[in-house]
Amino acid sequence: MKIVIGNDHAGVDLKNKVKEELRKKGHEVINVGTDTLDSVDYPDIAALASEKVLSGEAQFGI
Repeated sequence: MKIVIGNDHAGVDLKNKVKEELRKKGHEVINVGTDTLDSVDYPDIAALASEKVLSGEAQFGI
């Protein structure tokens, strides 16, 4: 299953843990979040994740 995951600068560590667990379970993870601690606007990230689900590129979003 393809799962898109997004995060802002406050969620980098948690995202990485979730990605690791999902991959262990055999899921493909599409990362649209930030990988740095630089400030970003979470609504922009949420929009990117939503677009992936709406387009069918991912089945679920986090």
